[in-house]
Amino acid sequence: MVQQQALRDYDQAMVNFFTRTQRRPTWRKAGHDEGFRIVRVRHSDIKRVSRNAGHVRVPKVGWVRFRWSRAVPEGVKSYRITCDRAGRWHVAFAAIPASIPAPGTGKVVGLDRGVAISAALSTGELLSVPGLKAAEQTRLLRLQRKLARAGPGSSRHKRVKLASAKLRAREKDRRKDWVEKTSTDLARRFDVIRVEDLKITNMTRSAKGTTKRPGRRVRQKAGLNRAIMRSGWGALIRRLEEKAPGRVEKINPAFTSQRCSACGHVDRKSRESQAHFRCTACGYACNADVNAAINIAMAAGRAVAARGGSPLHEPRNREPRPLAS
Repeated sequence: MVQQQALRDYDQAMVNFFTRTQRRPTWRKAGHDEGFRIVRVRHSDIKRVSRNAGHVRVPKVGWVRFRWSRAVPEGVKSYRITCDRAGRWHVAFAAIPASIPAPGTGKVVGLDRGVAISAALSTGELLSVPGLKAAEQTRLLRLQRKLARAGPGSSRHKRVKLASAKLRAREKDRRKDWVEKTSTDLARRFDVIRVEDLKITNMTRSAKGTTKRPGRRVRQKAGLNRAIMRSGWGALIRRLEEKAPGRVEKINPAFTSQRCSACGHVDRKSRESQAHFRCTACGYACNADVNAAINIAMAAGRAVAARGGSPLHEPRNREPRPLAS
């Protein structure tokens, strides 16, 4: 059954590739995406044995115990068992959860994503992804140095690599937990959620360039790319769109961080630093990320038009062009 399902998954992956919806499937690599999928699951194959434990029947294996973290939805037809790089086994039952209904209050919120502050809301809230603690970061750096000195394929290399993977998995679990809780909270509190239409793939592209044209400030750009990935920008918006379909609006990000949310004046000098914003025209001052979030919330109807233009590309303080006689 597992081998047949692997062939079906490969066939579907090739169909997605030829229809240009996904990339070409690659060769499986040891230690990555380890797992298998079981289909045609019956209701009797899953049972709960205690408050925190359940049993699932795996073909050719028998009953396997797993931690009952949440209720298994009705009508489950398949599940997937995977092993992550930290050596932990997981079972995931395939089900499409229901979306979160809108509260009906008419509230609109703007969300600005950053590196120092992962998400700033137009309400003034500043949210940050919980990462590794200082002691954990020190230990991770020490393990990376040991891994660089260990011989490839040796027992020490495998042991250090596993210890490093456990810390990385801990950081990933915290980020995922933050994304789930934050997206659920926003979907329950606001009717409309406005975010910037950021091209994260382009923003996190390497700057090393080519041999003939090497890039500049490559290390700084690599550090910025890692910080963006740690902030969970894409995961947060993806989960918001899944939990609140039709209520997430993407706007053009032009001038959102340079525009004053009080008077509308646009000046790059108004942003004194990463965290401070002071308008050079009216003197309005607030947190720079919150000011950008307010601009995003007020950007109704400012999505990119079909001609490629946007009202955000025309600052309010710009003088209108004289009409030709």
